[in-house]
Amino acid sequence: MTSDEKYMQLAIRLARLGIGNVEPNPAVGAVIVKDERIIGKGWHKKFGGAHAEIEALDDCCKRGNNPAGATMYVTLEPCCHYGKTGPCTDALIAAKLKRVVIATIDPSRHAHGRGIKQLKRAGMKVDVGECAGEARVVNAAFMKFASTGKPWVTVKWAQTIDGKLTYKNGINRWISCEQSRKDVHELRRRVGAILVGINSIVKDDSLLTPRPSKGRKPLRIVLNNRLRIPLDCRLLSTAKDFPVLIVARARIIKTKAKKAEQITHMGAELLGFPQKAKSNLRFLLGELGKRGIQRLLVEGGPTVIGSFLEENLADEIIVYIAPKIPGARGDADIAKATKNLNTDIELNCVDIKRFGNDVRISGFTKKAVEQIAIKGERTGK
Repeated sequence: MTSDEKYMQLAIRLARLGIGNVEPNPAVGAVIVKDERIIGKGWHKKFGGAHAEIEALDDCCKRGNNPAGATMYVTLEPCCHYGKTGPCTDALIAAKLKRVVIATIDPSRHAHGRGIKQLKRAGMKVDVGECAGEARVVNAAFMKFASTGKPWVTVKWAQTIDGKLTYKNGINRWISCEQSRKDVHELRRRVGAILVGINSIVKDDSLLTPRPSKGRKPLRIVLNNRLRIPLDCRLLSTAKDFPVLIVARARIIKTKAKKAEQITHMGAELLGFPQKAKSNLRFLLGELGKRGIQRLLVEGGPTVIGSFLEENLADEIIVYIAPKIPGARGDADIAKATKNLNTDIELNCVDIKRFGNDVRISGFTKKAVEQIAIKGERTGK
């Protein structure tokens, strides 16, 4: 392992510490090295807070070190524009760094190499591409949204060993264990929207909020073609506190104008997809992209799961497998969701973790890996 790789690996580990607190911003880590000694490090800790580069420079000063002539390792191209904070490139130039090693460029329209050019114009040596693949995986959702304007789609479900998604007649509400459900709530806190089909509302009266309910409030989306959502459901009763979007056929909204008015009066928003739309899911993803929603979590049953998989819209799949075999007591087989698939879905960047006795398997689809790849990135070597 080279010195560049060693320090960039540390920067990537630091970046991961921000996951769950910085979204929709990217999670970024930075390490400052001088004479083969780490003199400062930091990461982006919360949305709206100081960026990783500034945290690392501040840490350097607190330690009584001078960053002049040092090398900074940073997992994403430093910003050169004004947002919630000032440009990081200005701070790096003012600190008189000698070299900046960047894992991956920022594909956003306001960046996309501009920060790198600014650093080079200031006389710094800039190398790009060290551990690029790992850095992009950390910020996969950000990378996709910045490149395509479409949200990163995570399809999640819990199942028993024999593939059942629920129990019949409400025998047992939960498939997964408490630790797995706690992990799902952490996942909900990181996304901009959560989607289910109407059956999840009719059968389970799902609330779809992260619990405990603190911080960001993801948009709760229900696919409800015929507008049959119960007016007394918990989702609508909390619509003024947590945003709700009901997606239905445009002509149905007109036909059921009175119910549509009641729904909007309760605080929910209605989105009608036109008859000519080839896919209501693709239409919805386009609309969510326009709203700036970077990550969508799909939590539906087999019909909704199957629709996203069949249309090749899933970027990430997360499955919680519980060590249970309910047999005849089980319902909603996952095989129903995948019965129309003609090709395998093979996951990449696979991660396997245990939560209690459950096993969580997650990974990216082939399409997702291709979308976050940035070719011709390594420069300066």
